[in-house]
Amino acid sequence: MQSNTNFDSKAQAFSRNIYGTTKGRIRLAVLERDLDALLAGLPKERPLRILDAGGGFGPLSQGLAALGHNVVLCDLSADMLALAREQVQDKGILGQFEFIHAPIQSLMVSDIGQFDLILCHAVLEWVEHQAELLACLEALLVDDGHLSLMFYNRDGLLYHSLVMGHFDYVYADLVKKRRQKLTPGWPCRPEQVNDWLQALGFVITDRSGVRVIHDYMVNKTLRVELADEVIAMELAHAKIAPFMHLGRYIHVVAQKSSAERPAPST
Repeated sequence: MQSNTNFDSKAQAFSRNIYGTTKGRIRLAVLERDLDALLAGLPKERPLRILDAGGGFGPLSQGLAALGHNVVLCDLSADMLALAREQVQDKGILGQFEFIHAPIQSLMVSDIGQFDLILCHAVLEWVEHQAELLACLEALLVDDGHLSLMFYNRDGLLYHSLVMGHFDYVYADLVKKRRQKLTPGWPCRPEQVNDWLQALGFVITDRSGVRVIHDYMVNKTLRVELADEVIAMELAHAKIAPFMHLGRYIHVVAQKSSAERPAPST
């Protein structure tokens, strides 16, 4: 039994409170830059087949469909998928979308085939059995295909809690007494995610921190008043240590190796 989080009834809140803010603009700017760099290096002879796994209303995959690629959008929330369908219909790209209302873990290659590119953004931290989810995504990728994975960074959460003086939260090992509905239950350690990806035969080809500056700005009004400059600074520092490692999210692009993995030792 998988423990996943369903965002039914929260579709409009996500659209407004995340993507309608400076922090949402930062997320899109970093992801779009990384994906643009990836796409620029791929062959152009045919449209890509893309899976947006747990993609909500598909803010990134809508842009990719507008470039001519074909998208399967899977989400556990019927409300999110309904919002996505409405938006892509308005944009005239409905024919390039297929919608699947189901958990990612239920997707089978025998049913939907494999994909050139899989997007899995801000999903891993809402899933209890994270290694199993990554294994499912690996199976759905073609050899030499790419995974765009963004996850909530436990290291960034810890550092933010320290600089904000939330020491009770730190002493509690970053576990809240009362679970907030929009607070991820399973923040990810980057080293652990790296190990899981490596064990699955992935090679990480790109990495960025997301919100490496924004959340640490003492004057919160400047996040809005200087939004364009904040985004420019985020892009300038997203790939530079130590800032990259303190992002509230980490985005990695990983390529599935076509080489056969060695059998586990007995």
